Amino acid sequence: MERKLHMLDSFAARGSDGGTYKVLAYEHLVRDEAMLIDGHDHWEATGQSEYRLEDGTRVDLLRDGAMRVAGSDVTLQKS
Repeated sequence: MERKLHMLDSFAARGSDGGTYKVLAYEHLVRDEAMLIDGHDHWEATGQSEYRLEDGTRVDLLRDGAMRVAGSDVTLQKS
């Protein structure tokens, strides 16, 4: 099954390290093979989303709604 990302939003965030970050929000899409009858690709949302920094680094969404840069102790607050 073919997948792709669709950017939903971007926003600035302030890091616990004092830095300013651009966060990009994406949703996961899958190709709907059953809808190829009109010659166009049709994509359906999977309900999965992900967040990344502008440089591609993953941002984890924590249970309490906070965000943390993956592999670090830096937490982010939406500006």
